[in-house]
Amino acid sequence: MSASPVAAFEQFNWQPQPQAQALVIDVATVFLEACSAALPFAKALKQQTGTRLIDWLDFVEVPMEGPPFPGLRTRLEATGFVLRPVEGAPIRYVNEGGVFPPFLLSEGHTLRLGLKVDSVADFLAVHHECEAVVEGDPLAQMRRAVVFRGRGDGFDCEMMVVKRHGWNRFDLPEPDPVRGMIALGHLEAFRLRHRDFPTDEAGLAHVHTLVDSAVSELGPDRACHLFFMAEREYWQGRNHAARVQKRRQDSLGLGWANHDHHTYRSSRCHFTQLIALWEKLGLHCRERFYAGAEAGWGAQVMEQPVTGIITFNDVDMSPEELLSDFAHEPMPQRAELGTVGLWCALHGEAILQAGMHHLECMFDWHELKEQLEHEHVRTMSPFTTFPYLRQAFTEGERWSVAPARIDRLLGAGLITDQQAEQFRRYGAVGSHLENLERNDGFKGFNQQGVSEIIARTDPRKLVAAEG
Repeated sequence: MSASPVAAFEQFNWQPQPQAQALVIDVATVFLEACSAALPFAKALKQQTGTRLIDWLDFVEVPMEGPPFPGLRTRLEATGFVLRPVEGAPIRYVNEGGVFPPFLLSEGHTLRLGLKVDSVADFLAVHHECEAVVEGDPLAQMRRAVVFRGRGDGFDCEMMVVKRHGWNRFDLPEPDPVRGMIALGHLEAFRLRHRDFPTDEAGLAHVHTLVDSAVSELGPDRACHLFFMAEREYWQGRNHAARVQKRRQDSLGLGWANHDHHTYRSSRCHFTQLIALWEKLGLHCRERFYAGAEAGWGAQVMEQPVTGIITFNDVDMSPEELLSDFAHEPMPQRAELGTVGLWCALHGEAILQAGMHHLECMFDWHELKEQLEHEHVRTMSPFTTFPYLRQAFTEGERWSVAPARIDRLLGAGLITDQQAEQFRRYGAVGSHLENLERNDGFKGFNQQGVSEIIARTDPRKLVAAEG
């Protein structure tokens, strides 16, 4: 059962949490002061990728007693962290109201930071100086390795890189090479899946079949991780800014592990099928979103609790539909197309032919903007400039539009002759990379700001400006 509209809005009223953020920063600062071996890497994160150390934290492990943070449990509980044990981490605190790494309290004397990476082997292939021992089989759901060590006043410190494939526990999985090969087979099926069918219904049936098979053999958590690995790869192949930034992050062996959310656009008639696909992969409905009457679209935000995958799912809608269960109840067809519907009509469904509209990752906003400009990648004006949230798109990747799609739109009276000619000549904006900076653990979104940016990227308005 989905939550009532009122409950859905009240449940996800995200707020900045500066005290919790201060705690994370304090721990990272103490760590870097004690672990000089990690300092060059922390500086390289900002200088080479435009990201911050806190954007990559998978976990923080702190001695339960003694230095460097005596009485930490009290401070955790005072800043919104609650006890949520998992296998391998009996004393694990998480802050469920914000974007923060879990804190583990241990009986040892080691302050340890875990960093998220797509591949431990890729990280070590770049950082030969680490001479690390990798724990976990190559095809396991989790691998890890200590890469930097240091010594503080009364405590040791370690920085560890961690790869997770739908595994949120802290004990290593039992070796299972057969299951690993099965996972590789499903990843390949996701990467190579056919996306362009005679009908969208056939395409949706195909992707549902692939997901059903993966979930039945691997479970939703691992299947979810693999599916979105393939989705990021497909989007990256269609977006120049993505390829530039991926190269920069791979220069430090990181991959896309700093992803914040994946944005999909859907036509009204296929929206419930998109939501159903995500639910098979273990995603749950989070807050609803409405960009405003002028923008004319809304979204259902969804999150997978084990993998941390978040999807932002856009669809044309009216204000009154926001108060219905639009994620599960089919929406009637309209005689006109809004911004999202037109994008799908020009390029295809995001889950099929088009791929994601954008991937949003966590960065140091100003650093990334400046660094991408040196790579000849321009950033649009920010549409959010709050102290706790800053967002901007890179300039859109312009895609050619299939003549048959233009003809259908023109024949249905959904675009003008002038717009049709412009789409034939110049194509239409397809995708972006989004530069996002979160502070104070703020987990939500700026509805008014998104309304403005969507209005600025409406293909019809761009056509009018070019004409």
